Amino acid sequence: MTDKYLVEPDIGFLNEVVGLGGDTLKKCYQCATCSVACPISPDNKPFPRKEMIAASWGLKDRLVGNADVWLCHNCGDCTTLCPRDAKPGDVMAAIRSYAITEYARPKGMAQAVNKINKLPMLLGFPVALIIILGAITGLVNWSPTGEIVHAKFISTWLEDILIIPASIFAVVVFALGLKRFIADIHQNALDAGKTDKEKIDAAEFLKALVRVIPRILKHSKFSQCGENEERATSHMMVFFGFIGLFIVTGIFFVVLYIFGIHGPYSQLNPVKWLANIAGVSLVIGSALMIKNRLAKTDQVSTYKDWQLIGLALALGLTGMLTEMTRLGGAAGLSYTLYFIHLVFVFALFVYLPFSKLAHLVYRTVAMAYAEYSGRKF
Repeated sequence: MTDKYLVEPDIGFLNEVVGLGGDTLKKCYQCATCSVACPISPDNKPFPRKEMIAASWGLKDRLVGNADVWLCHNCGDCTTLCPRDAKPGDVMAAIRSYAITEYARPKGMAQAVNKINKLPMLLGFPVALIIILGAITGLVNWSPTGEIVHAKFISTWLEDILIIPASIFAVVVFALGLKRFIADIHQNALDAGKTDKEKIDAAEFLKALVRVIPRILKHSKFSQCGENEERATSHMMVFFGFIGLFIVTGIFFVVLYIFGIHGPYSQLNPVKWLANIAGVSLVIGSALMIKNRLAKTDQVSTYKDWQLIGLALALGLTGMLTEMTRLGGAAGLSYTLYFIHLVFVFALFVYLPFSKLAHLVYRTVAMAYAEYSGRKF
């Protein structure tokens, strides 16, 4: 006998997807052009056609815990070739946005991060935190004199009091979300017949993760997409800009607390070179992303999209301008920019698990799971 499946549409979920940029969803009439057009979709149970079916029916359980949603790179090939202008790529992006909020905790914070009217409060929080902690600890000197040294203004101890707990918070939120995410995608894969492994072997999964890292670094799948091929360059610039700055931060942390060498450091220092190159890469990459999005008038751009690009650009610009004004001797301006930069750095870490940037973590895990389960794409 044919298996029966009781369809239980979640209207609230459907409305959320529509509101997140999937408002063209109901135009889909299941011609499967999207799955045929996609250069990275697997031959077995290809996406995004089945996701379009599930989304149109409001089948939240078939989508939120679906690894295939994260294998899509939103290149736009399917959207361009869709005869009904149903924009499958935008629908997939909307589902990912919903999933990030669904897995993040606390839920109220996840919802606040993705509402534009909450932005003043979200940025005002670190501003107030720095001022209050500075007043309590005395680690902020509002009138530094002499050589421009940012540590004279805001002590590195205060920076660590802010950033280290923020980093730990982000890791904990991701860990809790990924625990549920991995369990859900595995169950979804079992139900859909994409894997026959009853339990996930942690050691094998980690090996699969190691194998996909080079693929991610090279953007090999991203580069296979045709419609938005130019996005690969800007995406890689931002991606490696963040990686470079993360490496620089780690090195300077060790130099400061292990070797006791305080900044500012010489511009001839190779680590400084890396910092400057990464900063420039972040600024140019972000600017190119903005240019590309403005040029793509047929592509849906939500607040989440602009929030991510805006934060990347703000981090890069404030960081580079802070250094340039220090070298130029503009003390007041340099210290002001440094304060603003620190606010954006705090926002990056604390709000990371709730923003679109979280896709870096979820997509990596989904790709590792696809590798682990033998799902070729």
